[in-house]
Amino acid sequence: MKKNGRSIPHSVWPADWLRAAEKEAADSMGLTLFELMQRAGEAAFHIAHDAYPQSQHWLVLCGHGNNGGDGYVVARLAQAAGIRVTLLAQESDSPLPEEASAARDAWLNAGGMIHSAQMSWPDGVDLIIDGLLGTGLKSAPREPVARLIEHANQHPAPVVALDIPSGLLAETGATPGAVIHAAHTITFIALKPGLLTGKARDVTGVLHHHALGLEPWLAGQQAPIVRYDASQLAYWLRPRRPTSHKGDNGKLVIIGGDHGTAGAIRMAGEAALRAGAGLVRVLTRIENIAPLLTARPELMVHELTPQSLSESLEWADVVVVGPGLGQQAWGKQALQKVENFTGPMLWDADALNLLAINPDKRHNRILTPHPGEAARLLNISVSEIESDRLLSADRLVKRYGGCVVLKGAGTLVASNDAGPGIIDAGNAGMGSGGMGDVLSGIIGGLLAQKLTPYDAACAGCVAHGAAADYLASRYGTRGMLATDLFSALHRFVNPEVN
Repeated sequence: MKKNGRSIPHSVWPADWLRAAEKEAADSMGLTLFELMQRAGEAAFHIAHDAYPQSQHWLVLCGHGNNGGDGYVVARLAQAAGIRVTLLAQESDSPLPEEASAARDAWLNAGGMIHSAQMSWPDGVDLIIDGLLGTGLKSAPREPVARLIEHANQHPAPVVALDIPSGLLAETGATPGAVIHAAHTITFIALKPGLLTGKARDVTGVLHHHALGLEPWLAGQQAPIVRYDASQLAYWLRPRRPTSHKGDNGKLVIIGGDHGTAGAIRMAGEAALRAGAGLVRVLTRIENIAPLLTARPELMVHELTPQSLSESLEWADVVVVGPGLGQQAWGKQALQKVENFTGPMLWDADALNLLAINPDKRHNRILTPHPGEAARLLNISVSEIESDRLLSADRLVKRYGGCVVLKGAGTLVASNDAGPGIIDAGNAGMGSGGMGDVLSGIIGGLLAQKLTPYDAACAGCVAHGAAADYLASRYGTRGMLATDLFSALHRFVNPEVN
């Protein structure tokens, strides 16, 4: 998903709450709901026309709700601008909502025609406006709407979606059935979480936002969810004092790298250094010591033994455990001792798999599961995790305590102390081995620099994703390696130099 040239908000609101509050918001600004619909249609028309100025025949698909009302407004404005418009409307036995009915009447009074959704689509359509289903959808679209969605996706004309692509669930980002694949989506009043996580990036295209003049009202509300991106890194990562030294920047121990997984612990170790940790000690298998020191001599690498582990836990400010840890006796014994560490910790990879077997609750710990690990931690399926990622992250916090990073497109950060936050950074190039190890190291390095667990998780995820976005913008997404991020990470953990 791309954003339009103008910035989109950092505040995110549950769609159900917004629908309930819409009249209050309009009243506070002296507006009617119909006037809001007019503004939504005007905003959408201008964005669609600006994006496709050469388009001459628009097909407008209107559902039987207020999303369809927005479509009627777009159709009327397009026709007034000299564009040929074909409007197909979903039929229903129930009456249209009052505002949508008024918008339909205005379309008819302007000489517009309404065609059945069953009619054959005319030739020459070069832009499709999706006003079928809005933010109230809770399940898979039913027929005949599902068939219209599939027809639109198969058509060569691009689609501009009104408020949300039809079939995408506004609260969760799940797509339980047919869903519009939009080239552009313009969302109204406020961002909804389903536009930023789950399957959103596959189907929203370029995301636009228009508050419809309700900015003053929104400014007086406390958004329950926050969108985080690279523009906020300076809030977390302040310039260092000129006299700061390595001791000020934290002592971090990273534990893992069982047989055959030295790469995981090496990547996590370097990532912590690149994120600014002062001293990083790695405890691993003895055969990994020479390769790790050769690759990254700034790391302090030791064999993991009961004695070295005890000494290191006394020395450390922060512990990261899990990259390449394995689930055999070697890793289990180390994790049992780490459990008693009272400072900030991050558990990843096999530490999470072992935790799923012996669950406990701690408040000094960040957990960083991908959906498969999250499913094991909650003893449910991956599809259940992905069907409501916000709920899944909240359930993980309730069961395990601390802070949770639920990775994926639109990574979520949840905690009892703050959030939830949606990470609006990263791309498909990150779908390769080692990216999670690098993330663990980055967050661990920021924890060592005394960021709170929630702030370290948010800042680490944003810096990680932003570095990948920087690389993707120059070289593309295919073939991106986890260690490639090190070449770009400096830019984002030092936001004052950009």
